[in-house]
Amino acid sequence: MDTKKDPFQNLQERMRNALADHSIRAFQELSSSTRDLMSCYRCAIMEIETKFRVLNERFSLQHDRNPIDSIQSRLKSPDSILDKMLRKKLPFTLEAIENNIFDIAGIRVVCSFVDDIYMLADCLLQQDDITLIDRKDYIKNPKKNGYRSLHLIIEVPIFLQNEKKIMKAEVQLRTIAMEFWANLEHQLRYKKDLSPELMEQTSYQLSECARLSAVLDEQMQAIRDIIEKEEDSSEKSDSPKKPSDRLSRPILSALENYATKAE
Repeated sequence: MDTKKDPFQNLQERMRNALADHSIRAFQELSSSTRDLMSCYRCAIMEIETKFRVLNERFSLQHDRNPIDSIQSRLKSPDSILDKMLRKKLPFTLEAIENNIFDIAGIRVVCSFVDDIYMLADCLLQQDDITLIDRKDYIKNPKKNGYRSLHLIIEVPIFLQNEKKIMKAEVQLRTIAMEFWANLEHQLRYKKDLSPELMEQTSYQLSECARLSAVLDEQMQAIRDIIEKEEDSSEKSDSPKKPSDRLSRPILSALENYATKAE
């Protein structure tokens, strides 16, 4: 027998332990209307996913490769929404949720190369129904722990039976190497009962791994760029080229740059 509770029931139980009776009643009234809001956020996710799938399809037709490796999405859980409302001391209203919590709908686009990230972001933001609210570039300015990704908060319209509704969503764009590091970093760092000394050592090693993953992205980008230039020049000239010599230089340069940063 399945005894799993509705997440909103779990939420109401937490509210009874955390808030006064009048606040509980306010949230109980909110929770029923929140279901409709969550449906709208799911529709926003579908709209944004479709936009990226169209961009991926058109790019692959023109360039014979796909800039997108995968697209993932998630809807913030009721518990997470409650935690954020309590931290921000927000009133329990739909307006407070919509106007203050911008990452309820989340889409993650994993790309092959770093320049694919910026190309896709530009293509998305050039669409006349997309409005940019906030942009945080953790690729050019990584977080202290080494995290890299491009974050966009955007508004997108969804079309319902009798109305158009503007929804906010968070889009994260990162490379395969960034995704690999972020997933393992989360597993290794969090929910571990480590001593302060070991935690510091682990943080340093994870930061070093992040820099190595940045070098990997740089090397892969350089290799792809050189191959594409080689293909372009081969179409214009029959003269033989030496791609191996040209490939070695950016790789060695990337490694030398990493060694300099690590010292």
